[in-house]
Amino acid sequence: MTEHQLATSVLVIGSGGAGLRAAIELAERGVDVLVVGKRPKADAHTALAAGGINAALATMDPSDTWQQHAADTIKESYLLANPEIVRVVAEQAPRGIEDLERYGMPFAREADGRISQRFFGAHTFRRTSFAGDYTGLEIQRTLVNRATQLGIPIHDTCYITRILVQDNVVFGAYGFDLNTGTRYVFHADVVILAAGGHTRIWRRTSSRRDENTGDSFRLAVLAGGRIRDPELVQFHPSGLLEPENAAGTLVSEAARGEGGVLTNASGERFMARYDPERMELSTRDRVALAAYTEIKEGRGTPNGGVWLDVSHLPREQIMQRLPRVYQTLLELQMKDITREAVEIAPTAHYSMGGVWVSPEDHSTGVAGLYAIGEASSGLHGANRLGGNSLIELLVYGRIVGEAAAEYSTSLDAQRRSRAALDEARSEVDDLLAADGPENVRALQRALRNTMTEHAGVVRDEAGLRKGLAELDELENRIRDVGVHPDLAGFQDLAHAFDLKASALSARATLECALERRETRGCHNRSDHPDLDPAQQVNLVWAGPGQVVREEIPPVPDEIASLMREVDTAGKLVE
Repeated sequence: MTEHQLATSVLVIGSGGAGLRAAIELAERGVDVLVVGKRPKADAHTALAAGGINAALATMDPSDTWQQHAADTIKESYLLANPEIVRVVAEQAPRGIEDLERYGMPFAREADGRISQRFFGAHTFRRTSFAGDYTGLEIQRTLVNRATQLGIPIHDTCYITRILVQDNVVFGAYGFDLNTGTRYVFHADVVILAAGGHTRIWRRTSSRRDENTGDSFRLAVLAGGRIRDPELVQFHPSGLLEPENAAGTLVSEAARGEGGVLTNASGERFMARYDPERMELSTRDRVALAAYTEIKEGRGTPNGGVWLDVSHLPREQIMQRLPRVYQTLLELQMKDITREAVEIAPTAHYSMGGVWVSPEDHSTGVAGLYAIGEASSGLHGANRLGGNSLIELLVYGRIVGEAAAEYSTSLDAQRRSRAALDEARSEVDDLLAADGPENVRALQRALRNTMTEHAGVVRDEAGLRKGLAELDELENRIRDVGVHPDLAGFQDLAHAFDLKASALSARATLECALERRETRGCHNRSDHPDLDPAQQVNLVWAGPGQVVREEIPPVPDEIASLMREVDTAGKLVE
């Protein structure tokens, strides 16, 4: 098999918003950088983000401040967010918006030219900037354009299988081309991990088939990194149930924000049982839990969901305010939402946990390895504030780019290890030679079923232990897979690596969910229904059976004094 050697100062794994923003910072500083991604750069996962991007610009509400943004974020995190990471993001968010403006981002604006901002979820003020209901797509386009202007090479069809490390120091990565199978050895001073989260390990998810399979988790752990809070996963309340190949596709929460109602199989507006004041405008974690409970207790629709109905709203309002939802349902189900209700169910949407990183520069404890975006952890705690994920990409993308530039230029020499390279090479060789009876796709499906059944919206000790037992069995079967590249390319090999990553991510999630014996934010334990103040800690996973508790620094007074319950009436809850 052909193997190419490439050298760069900084290698960025992942061509979504986080990876591109870091690469742009490096290129603007004159540092050699190369971006690799397994998806087309124009269609990275960032492009799916609909709602908006947060920053306390005070264009609409002059009283807004970064301190209030930080307070709202920590409150919504159920006190599990790292206050220093929150401070950095909130304080530097306006600069992130300025950077996007400088690159040509077409934000929605008021008549006088100010950037428009709207309410989202549990925000005290209007601080979510947007571009229609396709903000993420515009951000991705803007960053790709800027990267093109700077001449940043982006290798679109490259799958990274290992980060190369010697004595806890990074010296590059190993991978292959998804179409040709050509192998690549990337020699680099720095590796920036921006390859997303692990929500694809559930049966219904808003991620597409080859996204968020836990690649970042596996690459980081094999390199010597650790995973923080993998059990904290945000389940979006409204994912489609069919067609099966699009199960989990999101129906924007703007549908509820505009006045959509949720009913069970009996036609009952069930949110009256769970949050009678806010009803359908309750927070994402509560709505997801309510829908899950209705389905679990036998009040669900024929396909195992609940009904979301906007058909009582004026047709003009739907076409004007929910054009994407209307179009999606027409395309996927031939359904006209102005006349019919939609069947939905909770769907795995966002990994709030991720690779352990330091607040200062998102370094991982492995010299030369950084993690950003959904691959990292610390900002969201047990519930993500809508609109915060996109601004995190901009803020820490810039900071990590700056840190990577300084680290790379400070090195006297680059270490290399023939043994580490041989190990990475052998791993790919062995999988390509694998001709066992087990089918990779069937095992992926089995893993998703296990996670959905035993570690979904609601968990308990017996179920989690059963999930771990099923995972033990699956890991044994994974050793007997058959991998068969064909004329269409090496996707089968990529799926085998996705499966390895998913299995590691599933173990981290199950073990930490077992350890978190409380109900807090997105984490619901039916056998421990109350919040336990003693468990206001982060759980850090360093490998099978290795879970340690990490204390969270105190919230600074200037932020703590602003934390309060936020009224969500009349606000979108994206």
